[in-house]
Order: sequence, then structure tokens, then C-alpha cells
Amino acid sequence: MTDHRTFSGHAAAFITIFIWGTTFISTKVLLHSFTPVEILFIRFLIGYAALWIVCPRTLSLADGKQEWYFAAAGLCGVTLYYLFENIALTFTLASNVGVIISIAPFFTAIFCCLFLHDTKPGIRFFLGFLIAMAGICLISFNSGTELRLNPMGDILAVCAAIIWAAYSTITKKISTFGYLTIQTTRRTFFYGLIFMIPTLFFTDFHVTAGEFMDMKNLLNLMFLGFGASASAS
Repeated sequence: MTDHRTFSGHAAAFITIFIWGTTFISTKVLLHSFTPVEILFIRFLIGYAALWIVCPRTLSLADGKQEWYFAAAGLCGVTLYYLFENIALTFTLASNVGVIISIAPFFTAIFCCLFLHDTKPGIRFFLGFLIAMAGICLISFNSGTELRLNPMGDILAVCAAIIWAAYSTITKKISTFGYLTIQTTRRTFFYGLIFMIPTLFFTDFHVTAGEFMDMKNLLNLMFLGFGASASAS
């Protein structure tokens, strides 16, 4: 039973990583027609609606103070992280962003140690992290791809990685509340969309029906909304 659950967990993690790894490409394609904020708002609106369809039950919190954790998770994991990531993609290569974002687990381990009092990572963690980063670099920067640094884009990607680490730490705390994953994810999306609304007024948010008639745009938005946001979060 334990082996089966372990295998299922590893399989789910692999699928999630695969989906997230391709989001950089989909976002890069959509940036030809949409702004970073437009992509962000549309994909999470789709994801939020999908989670309601899958689980239409309202989440009732046992403690009102828990609401702050969901608000913080929505701000970090939806609004800020993806905003920084999408903007970074307008300045630098998708391969650069993919590699830089991969440092997020390093910051996550540190934050969990500091704020959740998890076990301090040992030498094996740091060695494994370095090996994983080396592997990612070898895959991303093959003989046909150059590492072209862009200070603005790369700094934004680093900020996104740190923000994602904060989000991961908060969601680890939320997981101890005992609620269904779909419900907690949906509530996080709700706050992410709420925090996103003010940015719509300052970023010339303007989406037309014609942009959705392009099958390339539609399929990539569906992938980001249903696949990456609703399923893989």
C-alpha cells in the first residue's frame, strides 16, 4: 500500500513538473497577442471556474485567522509569482526563466526551516540541488542554444523564484488545516484574482474576441487554465 502511494505521488509530481515546464513556452507564445497581466488573469479565471465545476462545495473555515494564510497564498503564488514570471519572459529567454525558477526549492527549504521549524537541510540537499541545477542547465542550454543574460529579465525571474518559495511555505502551513486540496486551491485562486484586479486598471487591460478566435491562442490559454492552473496546482 505504501509503495503504491509512493509511486502515485512520484507520478503526480512528474506530471506536474512536466506541465509546469511547458508553461514557459505557452506563455511566450501568448505574449505575442496578450500582455502578461491579461494572460495571468484569463488563465486563473479559467482555473477558478474549472475548480468550482469539479468541486462546487463552499469551504467553511474553522478559524477566521486562517483566511490570512489564503490571502497571502493568493498574493504570492498567483498574483506576484506569475506576474514576475510573465514579465520576465518579455525580457529574456524562456530557457533562462526555466533555469532560474528552478532555484525555488532551495529557498523553500530555507523558508520552511526558518518559519515552520522544519529540519535543517543537510549536505545531501545542497549536493542534490547543485546536481539538479547542472542537469537543468545541460538540458536547457544545449549546443544550439546560447545563454544570453538579461539583467532585468533574470532579476525578475529570481524574484519570482523567491516569491514561489514563500508561497510553497504558506501552502505547506495551509495543508495542516485539513481541508480538501481543490477547495484550498480554489480559495487561493480567488484571492489571487482579487489582488490582480487593481493591476488591470494600470496595465491597459484590453482583450478582444478576435484574439480568442486564433486557435493557437485559445489552445494555449486552455492549457494554462485547465492544465497548468487547475490540474497541476
